[in-house]
Amino acid sequence: MLDLNSLDLEEIANALADQTGYEHRHLINRETGEVVFWTSDTGIDGRTPVDLDEPDLICIDPLPSHVWHQETTDFAGRVGDEQAGRGPSHPGRRRLPPVQRRAARGVRAPARYAFRDTRAVEWLVDNSLIDNDAATRYRGEHPEPDVP
Repeated sequence: MLDLNSLDLEEIANALADQTGYEHRHLINRETGEVVFWTSDTGIDGRTPVDLDEPDLICIDPLPSHVWHQETTDFAGRVGDEQAGRGPSHPGRRRLPPVQRRAARGVRAPARYAFRDTRAVEWLVDNSLIDNDAATRYRGEHPEPDVP
């Protein structure tokens, strides 16, 4: 099992979200937790093609786009009209000025990434790279963030 504290959850989450195609892959080393980038032409090191079936490497297959769309929808549903800068939801409310809308989005960015990190932890458990106890501790130490 890997040590969750030594893993780059952002990198794993980015790999899970990568919808650009299969000319390249993100792989994680099951022994070290290192995430590497692979292409069919240049392998991992940029020079030597490597077989994807190498026993220490696990492909981080992107999650389907509908998973990320639903996550975005769920997250947006937790944000009120004023914070989202969407303008009034009823007559009489004024729309936030552009500077305030950008500031509101900036405040939510860390919360948005926390959801992605949780998705990465779930993937690690599903692929037996960390145990359930480590994931439970992570969720306890990183509860779902409050969304302004």
